[in-house]
Amino acid sequence: MCGVVGVVGSRPCVETIFEGLKRLEYRGYDSAGIATMSAGKIHTAKSDGKLVRLEGHLKELPASSSIGMGHTRWATHGAPTTQNAHPHVTGDLALIHNGIIENYRELKAELLKDGYSFKSETDSEVVLHLLSRELKTTPKMKDALLKVITRLEGAYGLGILWAGEPEALYLVKQGSPVVIGVGENENYFASDALALLPLTKSVIFLNDGEVGRLTKSGVELWDFSGKQLKRAPSVLNWTAASAEKQGYRHYMLKEIHEQPAVIANTIARLVDSASGKIDTKEMGIDDLDLTRVKSIVYVACGTAYYSAMIAKYSVEQMVGVPVSVELASEFRYRDPYLDKDTLVIAVTQSGETADTLACIKHAASRGCQTFAVCNVRFSSIPRSSTATLYMEAGPEVGVASTKAFTSMVLCHYLFGLAIGQKKDRISKESYQQALESLRQLPSAVDRAVNAAGLIEDVAAKYYEATNFIFIGRGPSFMVALEGALKLKEISYIHAEGYAGGELKHGPIALIDKHMPVVAVAPLDGHYEKMISNVEEVRAREGVCIGVGDLQDDKFKALCQDYIPCPQVKDAALQTILSVIPLQFLSYYVAVKRGTDVDQPRNLAKSVTVE
Repeated sequence: MCGVVGVVGSRPCVETIFEGLKRLEYRGYDSAGIATMSAGKIHTAKSDGKLVRLEGHLKELPASSSIGMGHTRWATHGAPTTQNAHPHVTGDLALIHNGIIENYRELKAELLKDGYSFKSETDSEVVLHLLSRELKTTPKMKDALLKVITRLEGAYGLGILWAGEPEALYLVKQGSPVVIGVGENENYFASDALALLPLTKSVIFLNDGEVGRLTKSGVELWDFSGKQLKRAPSVLNWTAASAEKQGYRHYMLKEIHEQPAVIANTIARLVDSASGKIDTKEMGIDDLDLTRVKSIVYVACGTAYYSAMIAKYSVEQMVGVPVSVELASEFRYRDPYLDKDTLVIAVTQSGETADTLACIKHAASRGCQTFAVCNVRFSSIPRSSTATLYMEAGPEVGVASTKAFTSMVLCHYLFGLAIGQKKDRISKESYQQALESLRQLPSAVDRAVNAAGLIEDVAAKYYEATNFIFIGRGPSFMVALEGALKLKEISYIHAEGYAGGELKHGPIALIDKHMPVVAVAPLDGHYEKMISNVEEVRAREGVCIGVGDLQDDKFKALCQDYIPCPQVKDAALQTILSVIPLQFLSYYVAVKRGTDVDQPRNLAKSVTVE
């Protein structure tokens, strides 16, 4: 979850490192620091809080330093203080760490017994002292590192500066992301390729169990046994401009407005407009043995989990096999039944979500085929999966996912449609109806985005509320869950999503004139039941904000406020349209409340620890 950036070259590096950390602010953090090497000595600048506070300390670093590394910390062990901020330094050694050392208590007790003292409360400082101790008897850094990592349990991405090699940076990857950027007379590393986009598009993604050494002239790699590795760089297909705000007030607002283009581009990339055929090779489906697939299990977290729940409604019908959806953080721990006929699908924007990655590895160990739906090429989960469907939604910087969610829903739908057609499970008439809904979708998404002004007015009426309830039925139940998640993520208002039919089984006790209820009621097979649920809310003086069809006077008459939403016939695709008003509602409520929309407190974009 932490952001890490390192540079080794021939020009001053402090500003380059600081700018790289700024590009990783979206990951979430509560302290930051930079360490550089100059004249064989390590220099550090650290601060609690945001990077603007660290910026005032940069003058403490030698301006001429051409090698260094920076870190933004999301606290796991120890409070978010300057003392606990990375880099950690002892003598001629500096270390930054992304992840969690699970056995740090035992290791710390051993080091304390050996006379080592600790300046921080972190698990990371244990690695620093282990390495310092090992270097006393193992004079080569690579050899010392390979010995130390045999003692570590957990997840770690490490960056190391050592005065013994003042022109080299060392890296270790086990469970936490590390990417190397290859430049001209300059090389880099980071926890996310976004940090490197203005510097280079030539990158090497480290795999678990690998060690790297960077100098300005080259990159060396070894596995944990010490065997040297050779790997050609890959080329990123994102641009630096795609990760900028481009005039929008917040990244989240920009990414909401990007959804029409993302949806249109995905359909154009995966569905041939002339023949109507889906490109199963581009989707990764051709890399699967479909004859083995007797059941499908989706694993995901947060927003990705809700997208997978929508997939269950459509994919199960299209493919004709049982589909279940599991929280990745719970999946392995209940020892699920898996066999070679189970297809496990991981859904993740970043491709680095620790819980989801662990599920994929667990499923592979049971002989399952694994499939990733992911937005980031070369990331860990696609590299660990049998096949991958890349979303190609472009960088999503806002912590609260918007365009990635709708892109996931669309990709799930196309996945089910493609396999259903290959297995001859879908009639020609149904397939043509699906294609027609897909053709209508981009323009409908564009119309949904254009309702922003009306939704801003609604948000201005309710931004002071302390609780919200969101309701929906069928796939719209997942829209309600996602809408509630968005609101609490960025506005810090308590919000819950419920299936409309569950109101009378408990939550209706909360309904009164002070409780805004957001009801999602598209014109689908659940419509009449949803209207009944809205009537139940109104009968108890509940305040109803409706999201439905523009011409639906019946629903509109029941609502104090009404947000019109374009409609398509397919219920799964309708969720893409219905969620957009809720994204805007959350955004404008958060703006009115003055919260940090793109970097909400305590949250991180890429959750790389369990």
